[in-house]
Amino acid sequence: MKQERFLLEKDIQKLVEKNLSEIFNLQFVASELTVEKFRVDTLAFDEESNSFVIIEYKKGNSYSVVDQGYSYLSVMLNNKADFILEYNERLNQSLRRDDVDWSASRVIFISPSFNAYQKNSVNFRDIPFELWEIRRFDQGVISLIQHQASSKEDINLVADTNPESPIKQVSNEVKVYREEDHTSNASASIMELFEALKEELNSWDDVTCTAMKYYVGFKKGSSLFAAVRIFRNHLSIDFSRGQISPDGQKSKNFFTVDDPKTVLEAKSWTHKNGRVGNSYIMKLYKPSDLDYAKYLIKQKYDTL
Repeated sequence: MKQERFLLEKDIQKLVEKNLSEIFNLQFVASELTVEKFRVDTLAFDEESNSFVIIEYKKGNSYSVVDQGYSYLSVMLNNKADFILEYNERLNQSLRRDDVDWSASRVIFISPSFNAYQKNSVNFRDIPFELWEIRRFDQGVISLIQHQASSKEDINLVADTNPESPIKQVSNEVKVYREEDHTSNASASIMELFEALKEELNSWDDVTCTAMKYYVGFKKGSSLFAAVRIFRNHLSIDFSRGQISPDGQKSKNFFTVDDPKTVLEAKSWTHKNGRVGNSYIMKLYKPSDLDYAKYLIKQKYDTL
């Protein structure tokens, strides 16, 4: 296929905003939002983690993603009321500041390319930024590839020690979670069980594993298909069925599982907007549970 160049940053922005839910599984809030002296290209909301996401589009590479990223997050954390107001007015909601998980705030940079310096500058285990390289080809084909950090170094160990610096201010409130945050209390046998499950799920096409605040999530593309909570003597696997609106309309790809052993527990809850969330929960205690768990999880994976 022949690659087609993006002539303007605005071209990238229009494309991403139009397909925000499909690409990143995010809810669009606002475009070109000005707060203090900063202009946010796209403001989005992550309903999975109840957090705001700032998206910035770049054509050139003569800028520091670290400086810009921490500056944007610092502005957000210092002006929470402005972001809440924007969300509520744009979406006709009644979100409160305490409803938002500010510790999960993040910035996504999207560009046709990033140079080696920019990629290396975010090569830390706990930096709340994502770098995505976007390509456009003929026949309407779009490619988005995320640059993955490989370092286990903590950015706070090399950052400015001034407590007033944006990095220090943001790091006091924003946290990037790791698997170790969830595995410290697990027994050796449960860790073996988790590793076996993770190895299997990671072998499926287009799967990424990401530690979140309350669980380790497995995504196909941008869509979560399994959330694993790790306890001392068992694993708890939660996979979403979808939502039901107040008028009874089910969300796209609402999921009903084939569970001949009837091991799943169905759970539901009501959001403030009246929509009812639904999920299945399975608990794993021993290796013999694994094959049936994979059978159930694969059904959810195949719907995405």
